Amino acid sequence: MAGIKLLNIVGARPQIIKASAISRAIRNGLEDRITEVLLHTGQHYDKELSGVFFEELELRKPDYNLGVGSARHGRQTSKMIEGIEEILLKEKPDCVVLYGDTNSTLAGALAASKLHFPVIHIEAGLRSFNKAMPEEINRIMSDHASTLLFAPTNAAFKNLMKEGFRPENSPPFTIDNPKIYFTGDIMYDNTLFFALLAEKKKSGLLADLKIERDNYILATVHRDLNTDEKSRLEDILKCLSQLSEEYKMRFVLPLHPRTLLSLQRNLPELYCILLQSKYIKIIPPVSYLEMTFLEKNSRLIITDSGGVQKESHFFRKPCLVLRKETEWIELVKNKTAILVDADPEKITCGFKHFIDNEEKFEYPAFYGDGKAAEFILNEILLMFGKI
Repeated sequence: MAGIKLLNIVGARPQIIKASAISRAIRNGLEDRITEVLLHTGQHYDKELSGVFFEELELRKPDYNLGVGSARHGRQTSKMIEGIEEILLKEKPDCVVLYGDTNSTLAGALAASKLHFPVIHIEAGLRSFNKAMPEEINRIMSDHASTLLFAPTNAAFKNLMKEGFRPENSPPFTIDNPKIYFTGDIMYDNTLFFALLAEKKKSGLLADLKIERDNYILATVHRDLNTDEKSRLEDILKCLSQLSEEYKMRFVLPLHPRTLLSLQRNLPELYCILLQSKYIKIIPPVSYLEMTFLEKNSRLIITDSGGVQKESHFFRKPCLVLRKETEWIELVKNKTAILVDADPEKITCGFKHFIDNEEKFEYPAFYGDGKAAEFILNEILLMFGKI
């Protein structure tokens, strides 16, 4: 029986890591039935996307890189659509697999659906209910151009139902008769795999940073909402500094280049205070394995990153979210994540709540059993009659 060809489209480092779960599942027994082609749009230029990055994480290197780079949303997306279209016509895949909510996701959905290639959307159904966020537009439009939609959480699955998707649809599945699933999250698949890899390769990191396992706070701030508004960045970092002094607890801050530049330009006095602090440890951006290791061994995580919020749950760590809303609402409902925005009072209250009560929290299996990639590929094979 002939196999199928699958085009994996990614646009940034996190999506390459997400796609690696699918690649691993193909390598683990499905190579005779699935041929994978990996396309990187180059949406985000990342100097760490070198051979070392792929070798360290045991990742598959892209077959194509469009090298689109940064630009305004319209220009960037249009360049990606043009490049993706050419590769679709050349490779003629049986389906196109997309991840999440970047401009690359949207470009892949538009290019593939207009050429009548079935779209498979992983991380479907996530909603922040804030259409001022470009990611929200990307999510919604990509979902509605898809044939198979894999929701990582029950909340995401219900969001799709509210938008008119019907779980009772019967095959054959098409863009007009799509199928929705609650699968669990492929990033949980990855976390299980990479946590073991990180322990093997990054065990010396704690000693290098002079921190102790389960006795430091990990904090990341990278969203332009927080980095480009001087008052928000100042409120967040001043509050973290004060908490570190009050609790005499080490805070590790891997600073995104945008965050560092904003701090140096707009808040030089605060930057000096942080550098001289006994308890604040500012470090350059870390690799994915290093971040995984730091998350796993922290006591509490403070972040504005969507991915890091989830990973805090995977590692059973409480999380303060430096945003007004989150796509991972089940974490907030579970009370293991608290939305604190950039409000010092909320940050302080949330911090004290978690430090004083950290033994009281439970971490249900919201994100599946760590085998989402296998499930997804089996459903794709079923769609094409290969099982």
